[in-house]
Amino acid sequence: MVWQGRYDKLFIGGSWVDPASPETISVFSPYTEQEIARVAKGSVADADRAVAAARAAFDQGPWPRMQLQERMDVLRRWSAQMQELELDVAALVTDEMGCPISLSRVMQSRNPRILIDSFLDFAPDYEWSAVRRSGSGQALVTRDPIGVVAAITPWNAPLLSVIIKAVPALLAGCTMVVKPSSEAPLSSYLLAEMLQASGLPEGVVNILPAGRDVGEHLVRHHDVDKVSFTGSTEAGRRIAALCGGDLRRVTLELGGKSAAVILDDADLDVVVDSIRTTSLRNNGQACSNKTRILVSSQLESELKDRLVAMVESIPVGDPADPATQIGPLVAERQRTSVEGYIAAGKDEGAKVLVGGGRPAGLDHGWFVEPTVFTDVHSSMRIAQEEIFGPVLTVQSYRDEDEAVAIANDSSYGLSGSVFSTDGSHALSLARRIRTGTVELNGKPVGWHAPVGGVKCSGLGREAGPEGFDAYVELKSYGLSTDLAETLT
Repeated sequence: MVWQGRYDKLFIGGSWVDPASPETISVFSPYTEQEIARVAKGSVADADRAVAAARAAFDQGPWPRMQLQERMDVLRRWSAQMQELELDVAALVTDEMGCPISLSRVMQSRNPRILIDSFLDFAPDYEWSAVRRSGSGQALVTRDPIGVVAAITPWNAPLLSVIIKAVPALLAGCTMVVKPSSEAPLSSYLLAEMLQASGLPEGVVNILPAGRDVGEHLVRHHDVDKVSFTGSTEAGRRIAALCGGDLRRVTLELGGKSAAVILDDADLDVVVDSIRTTSLRNNGQACSNKTRILVSSQLESELKDRLVAMVESIPVGDPADPATQIGPLVAERQRTSVEGYIAAGKDEGAKVLVGGGRPAGLDHGWFVEPTVFTDVHSSMRIAQEEIFGPVLTVQSYRDEDEAVAIANDSSYGLSGSVFSTDGSHALSLARRIRTGTVELNGKPVGWHAPVGGVKCSGLGREAGPEGFDAYVELKSYGLSTDLAETLT
């Protein structure tokens, strides 16, 4: 299924407008390797128009001046649109980036709607304003919308990445320019249609498929108050440097190289099932995947046997087939990169336990076999660098102190997991791992908790009530005692 939308237009100022340039972006199916659509390619001039529309909507428009309940009503209509078009959204994301359809229906479509609803639940109880009294004076403390937000999002979860930024920003009263990835821009057009149908005022959200040059222009734009970026750590460093020069607010959700620590009393049935779903998810193209498997010498042999059986049982193929669990990588360049890491692992002395090539019988599509390396040391590239493909490493440890040391021997700190039949013991060890999220026995944190990373995995948090914090500025007003009384 390919949604037939206004691919020759850009969504700016609440309308579908002609781009300033005739250039287009070709979108290819990762499965057929054929072009499936062309979309307008935004230019610097288009970015200036989009920012101007967002600026006018923030400075003069109704959106920041509406009551919270009014903004919530618009987003409830958006959620209803997401539910109505759930299957269309899932199919479109599968078409443009290769996520298996069974996962798309959850990760790429249902979860974004659940995320909208979660923020709607949190919004009324968020402390938008409060009166504080002390012996030194009285103050009204407010959390006001930060202004115009530039949201730069990746291809691996194109709608989820927008929604986790847009919903708290919009509920706070911000306006936005969204720049989706060139590899997966199609779903952003459907997003614009949904927002338009939801009654969002003109200029509040502007959507601009474009290249990196336009993204950098947005980051540096003098009328952008806040940048929220999800993507590679390398790009995040560049964005942080540019924002730092102008003291512009920035949130970064970057890469990961997360460890799954398997303790001696772990249930290996639970472990292997979790590795299937949270280590190889989205064809290995998820920053929170647990790609470093740490296991004691005592369990290593049994785990290896189970991993081989698991990998060999995974259906690989057409991402539109509901039976498929591993589809193609998003682009040929991504497959080339992943295959380069597999070659590097072999060159550095790691051994391929299973996989390591291209799947037999598939003569098209940017596929890489699910691959597991053993005899891995922390100094190896495959143990340190984010591969972003279906490649796992297995490392053994002597005791739990060494397991923690290996888990923390990374420049990243986004996610992780600990497996043990003793939940308290698992939690105690998880507290020692330097990362933003740890899942115990494969249990997800859900959308009511903040997610984000430490070290090179980013700055700030998204989701949960804390997700609003990135899009507000604190402001304090000195009050007389009488006025403080009237405001409480």
